[in-house]
Amino acid sequence: MTERKMCKFYNLNVPERRSGEAQGIAQNHGNNEDDDRNPDDPLVPYVPPHEHKLEYSYWMWFSRRPARDLTTTPTGYGQALRLVGRVGSVEQWWGLYTHLARPSELPPLSDLHLFKLGIKPMWEDPANVNGGKWVVRLRKTQTGRAWEDLCMAMLGEQFMVGPELCGVVLSVRFQDDHLAVWHRTASDTAAAHRVRDALRRILQLPASVPIEYKAHGDCLRATASRAPDHEHSEPPPRS
Repeated sequence: MTERKMCKFYNLNVPERRSGEAQGIAQNHGNNEDDDRNPDDPLVPYVPPHEHKLEYSYWMWFSRRPARDLTTTPTGYGQALRLVGRVGSVEQWWGLYTHLARPSELPPLSDLHLFKLGIKPMWEDPANVNGGKWVVRLRKTQTGRAWEDLCMAMLGEQFMVGPELCGVVLSVRFQDDHLAVWHRTASDTAAAHRVRDALRRILQLPASVPIEYKAHGDCLRATASRAPDHEHSEPPPRS
């Protein structure tokens, strides 16, 4: 959904964006009070009675692959993840979102991960290990609105698969950008197809635009099978 449609869905007014609010995440995420907490602790954010509580609470993560990729191992990738914030209501989401850098402002090899609270954006997480993801590649001129629509759709339960959905990922690359939707059960083809169809509907993708499926188990096996003497080969992307 678009920003205005999301607020209309929750009977809210669209918050005003102050000039200069969108700032680089890599420089400013350290100001978030959540960085003082253990990032592995899925602390549920407090939602005051006057706010509009979301169906699920969420946390946002940021990562960026270095020039020499050290993120192919769980330890290396986990160390690259930085917690941006947690949200449990529509108002808390807008408080976070209005301060996020837009996709066009992020450097290449950057990733933003919006996941349900308690699920880390890693293949190895118990909620992800048996799941998979749908990935669509977009032109950079399309990414900003598409990423916003994807986040709003997840928060507003527009995928209509309940707990099957784990999170959504924005991957900024050099030539184009990638959007991915992660879900829990790769073996459940019916659920996977519902996620795919919802993604196509939400982003209004024509049938000619391909959407690629990747099972996390396949990615884990591909990483594990890499011999030490092939360490300079291209690693499978984690986002």
